[in-house]
Amino acid sequence: MTLETMRPDPVFDAESYGDTVETLAQFDDLTYIVWGGDWCGDCRKQLPEFGAALDAAGISDDRIEEIPVEKLDDGSKEGPKVEKYGIEYIPTVVVLQDGEEVARFVEEEPVPIAVYLADEIRAYFDEN
Repeated sequence: MTLETMRPDPVFDAESYGDTVETLAQFDDLTYIVWGGDWCGDCRKQLPEFGAALDAAGISDDRIEEIPVEKLDDGSKEGPKVEKYGIEYIPTVVVLQDGEEVARFVEEEPVPIAVYLADEIRAYFDEN
């Protein structure tokens, strides 16, 4: 595990997120790239629950790429694939299918990361 903040939250209640976990589990050809920093308050707050949701959905480690990011003095982010994916804020999670972006979570939404991405994934596949 590259990011300690992705260690699954032990008090995560998968039953409370049944639809979300089912959606994440349903699409077994998706991969998740997670940019974060163990130093980042937003990441420490949000990523453990996301890690637990992925775990509950049975997403294997080979489908999750965790990328640690450093914050430079000017506030910009530095790390692998930051420029390629235009990462400005963390946590950011990009969901891919065969290299094509399906969904993206950036920093904060009114719902947890897993719920947001599950909604985006369903919407993407409903449209395509």
